[in-house]
Amino acid sequence: MKWILTTALILSSTTQYSAQVIDQTKQPVTNKQPAQPVKTPASPQQPTSRPVFILPKAPAPLSPVSGRRAGMGSRDNCPAVSTPLTALVPFQEEQKVGKQINKSIVGTVEGLTTLARPTFWFYIPYTKDLSNSSAEFSLQDSAENDVYRNAIALPSKPSIIGISLPSTASLKVDKTYRWYFKVRCNQETASIPVYVEGDIKRINLDERVMQQLEAANEPRQKIIIYAEKGIWFDALNLLAQIRISNSNDAYLEKDWQSLLQSINLDNIATMPLRKLPTR
Repeated sequence: MKWILTTALILSSTTQYSAQVIDQTKQPVTNKQPAQPVKTPASPQQPTSRPVFILPKAPAPLSPVSGRRAGMGSRDNCPAVSTPLTALVPFQEEQKVGKQINKSIVGTVEGLTTLARPTFWFYIPYTKDLSNSSAEFSLQDSAENDVYRNAIALPSKPSIIGISLPSTASLKVDKTYRWYFKVRCNQETASIPVYVEGDIKRINLDERVMQQLEAANEPRQKIIIYAEKGIWFDALNLLAQIRISNSNDAYLEKDWQSLLQSINLDNIATMPLRKLPTR
């Protein structure tokens, strides 16, 4: 009797298990994949870096003579200005004149270029409506011989202007030159003009930097390379040229501000920009 009961239980369990297996195999087969996280559309790729000037390591001064990046604002009967005449060039402070108002600080004012005829940039707060006013840009070699000298018309409103060398004047490689920009607000007086001065040296690029520039896909990448390698005038000239051609480009404007802020010229980074025609 026990044997019969045990046999009946085994047959019952086997029948239930088989039914379960058969029932599972009858489940509909689908190709549905596990739910994947929803991906948002990728935003257009934007450059993540901006041009920042890096001073070359332990640079030797191009000349022993101090420069002046910002002019005094009270000379030669010039009107008071909130931002003085300023050269757009790197500056290294050498000595402090003090905390007196309108006193500029002299120091090392210089920059490198690979260009034979670079453009020199200045913020000019004085305008052409000043009677008896005049301005002059000059460039001299190390022996103080004039390479270029020319009268410059003051702008119609305070702005940054670029002064390019003509085809008759050019820089030689490995030579240092001294530039001056002077403004006389009243030519009838014999007082010292408002002025800025500094040095520029033309160099050749080493092979590694040349390869980086050749590999750059767009001018903006070249600007960043020039700035990182401490070649100030090339970075500034190329960026200024692009900005003038694309005056409404907000991204280029941010690049311009970044470059000037990297040499502590925040106060003129948003000033209007224009280039004077070569005479």
